[in-house]
Amino acid sequence: MSSDSFIPILNLTPELDLLRDELDRAYREVMDHGRFIMGPEVKQFEESVAKYVGVKHAIGVNSGTDALVIALRAAGIGEGDEVITTSFTFFATTESIDMVGATSVFADINESTFNIDPSDIEEKITERTKAILPVHLYGRPAAMARIMEIAERHNLIVIEDCAQSFGAVYSADCTECGGNCDASRKKIFDGIQTGSIGHAGAFSFFPSKNLGGFGDGGMITTNSDEMAELCRKLRAHGSLKKYRNEVMGYNSRLDTLQAALLNVKLPHIDRFNENRRAAARRYTDAFAGSTVITPPALPDDGHVYHQYTIRVAEGKRDELAGYLQRNDIGSMIYYPIPCHKLPVYEGKYDDLTLPVTNRLTDEVLSLPIGPFLSEEDQERVIRAVMEFSTS
Repeated sequence: MSSDSFIPILNLTPELDLLRDELDRAYREVMDHGRFIMGPEVKQFEESVAKYVGVKHAIGVNSGTDALVIALRAAGIGEGDEVITTSFTFFATTESIDMVGATSVFADINESTFNIDPSDIEEKITERTKAILPVHLYGRPAAMARIMEIAERHNLIVIEDCAQSFGAVYSADCTECGGNCDASRKKIFDGIQTGSIGHAGAFSFFPSKNLGGFGDGGMITTNSDEMAELCRKLRAHGSLKKYRNEVMGYNSRLDTLQAALLNVKLPHIDRFNENRRAAARRYTDAFAGSTVITPPALPDDGHVYHQYTIRVAEGKRDELAGYLQRNDIGSMIYYPIPCHKLPVYEGKYDDLTLPVTNRLTDEVLSLPIGPFLSEEDQERVIRAVMEFSTS
């Protein structure tokens, strides 16, 4: 991208240009065999994802939202159950909980990582609590060693929301649990892919994701044979054999064409994620010492930076976003309204206190990021941010 053009928060064109011949070939193969529903590319993609993530089963579905809904149902979560999650996330996380008849219980988040605070999870557990649903927000793994320890002690299910974290790995260097987790457990999970730690993981292949498709798409990962079989039933009208419907399910199969195109992109994911990490490191180095913005806490290399999100001093976030826009630089607020304050929950969570969540929704701003963000364009972003910070 030339230095005098608009810099979007994510530019998909270079990736498409790089892979166009392979994508065209995959498209033509599907057109030729005509098996548009559950064609051979779906099984191939499921097997490849299962191997990559390090699980026994990967079940393709038609969206990340359905991946959450189906995983929750397969885990036996429903009416009367409570699921502890974060309010600082896209609505699909909590929507999925409510769609299976359970109740979302919101814990606060960690100020430096934006992920759910394990200490507050424990505060929210009741006799109705059935599961914990951590979100690996912006591509940074949550404090899974501590979360799994809490879950095992209270006999709870853990469903990982991995919509933003394809390729992210947990690190034993995480600090957001305050050092209150079992060191041996951290060692076991060190270097493990998100989506393989909990009882199930739910991924999204929305086009803007690190592994993005060409429409909607999702995947459930699990090591449980029982959960996998039920997920496969639920995605296909509650049946494994045609006209033998056993439970009430959904029409939620991953399209063959999406699987075929994702098969082309999957082998490149580690390289693309490393490019994102390199861009993030350049940002963080450049922003060191600013009194107006706070870059995300430098993590291990397990973070895949679906978003690079800074915090902006009180009252200045919208000013910075406007300044960037006037300089032809895109930015986004993920998320301006926490889930518990959305209109759909009007009156339900009025007494809920989530001080960190409420404050950060007024401070966060995501900057352009991606595997093909040029250093020239990134320098423009850095220069504009620092000019604003010193003005």
